[in-house]
Amino acid sequence: MTTKRYIRLFFAVLLINLFTSCDKFLEVETVGRTTMPNFFSNVDGLKAGLTGTYSQMYNYYSSEFYKYPEVAGNMVDLRIISENAEMVDQFNFTSDPEQEVGAVGGIWKKIYRTLANANNLLEYQPALLISYPQEKATLDNIRAQALFIRALCHFDLCRVYSQPYNYTSDASHLGIPVLTRTPGPDDNPSRNTVKEVYDQIIKDLLEAEELFGNTPMRDAYHASKKSTQALLSRVYLYTENWDKAIEYATKVIDNSDLAYGDDYLAMYNNLTEGKESILRLNGTLKSVSLGKFYSPLDPIAMPADTLITLFDTSDIRFQLFEQDKNNPSKYATSKYSIKVDYSIGNERYDPIILRVSEMYLNRAEAYLNKNDLTNSASDLKVIIARAMNINETDVLLNYSNKEDLFDLIKKERAKELCFEGHNFFDIVRQKDDLVRGNSTNSIVKYLPYPNDEFVLPISKYEIDANLNIIGNPSVN
Repeated sequence: MTTKRYIRLFFAVLLINLFTSCDKFLEVETVGRTTMPNFFSNVDGLKAGLTGTYSQMYNYYSSEFYKYPEVAGNMVDLRIISENAEMVDQFNFTSDPEQEVGAVGGIWKKIYRTLANANNLLEYQPALLISYPQEKATLDNIRAQALFIRALCHFDLCRVYSQPYNYTSDASHLGIPVLTRTPGPDDNPSRNTVKEVYDQIIKDLLEAEELFGNTPMRDAYHASKKSTQALLSRVYLYTENWDKAIEYATKVIDNSDLAYGDDYLAMYNNLTEGKESILRLNGTLKSVSLGKFYSPLDPIAMPADTLITLFDTSDIRFQLFEQDKNNPSKYATSKYSIKVDYSIGNERYDPIILRVSEMYLNRAEAYLNKNDLTNSASDLKVIIARAMNINETDVLLNYSNKEDLFDLIKKERAKELCFEGHNFFDIVRQKDDLVRGNSTNSIVKYLPYPNDEFVLPISKYEIDANLNIIGNPSVN
């Protein structure tokens, strides 16, 4: 297969991508000979396409993308660091542009495949509105979900392959190609600026928020108005639009509950969606890669000493760690460990994308950057009080200035959001140096900010196939 033909599998949606679901409706004989217009000629076809798009999104969240910000950060160690060990190149910052299989090529390919599926839904939805006006509510909701997914794809790609929004004063540095339609065989999209990428992300999310209207959240496994507002809070935090980050975090907090006690643990261990989950992906009959990567029985990735030493043993979050039987000084996370009985074949791991706890931490950081230390501390106390099972009034924060309080926020983000795809992205957007503990077994213990190593290289196969794609400095 030539490189040119190969790369079209990255950008062009093959119809089979729409059929990657356990839903029997998708298992039809016409795969490969049904044209796209015929497939999307009715509302059932669009619904099936949405199901397939979620399945594609699970594929990238259950694999390299979700692991990358953990192993590239400073709170995780890999147990095996041999040449071919999983994610070892990202752990050691030795990623190679020629790595078609693995994080470098895999994240790019899997997310753009999801993005292309979302764009197909958005392309065919308007015609169905004309043909089926009585289905307007359903079709608008599908469009809203597709817009959310497209925004998330652009956001996740930009976080991996581009420097953070605040890397330049006007975010004019290279981002990733913004795709609002599926490219044709002869299209060669170039990289947009990071500002242009984020402008499109926000545009899509604001339209989705409007389209969702007053439709109540169906469950945590589908995009909703609440998940759209939660993602807007995170996106605005990354762009340092503190007022908007506060506004959207507040919208979510005012209409949500935190999970306490056993409900908090059940969110991870009991195959339940969880009381504070806003969006997570259903792993039924799908990859168990996350369960193997973090398995307490034989983990590939383990919490580093830098993480474990942050916890008080009375912290409920510390119950989500298991001590290594062969080495009592080491632990494994049990966030991906099932603690309830389940039948054979029903094992699943549901990566969390958004939950309420993050909204308190987002708002605390935004308040801090507006020099509102009182409200910042108040939000931080909510998370700590829940973790320690005490009243907020009994939480004593030891800080004397803004920098001290920011350090406390960073520590709580590390404790609360560990193994959920945040650590490295937080370090980079906060313009911190990467500092790992002395006990790390990585060859990299320190990287200063800013740093060319803080992004993955663009795949060589992509650059060879599309001369409009510019590689990343140094790493390419």
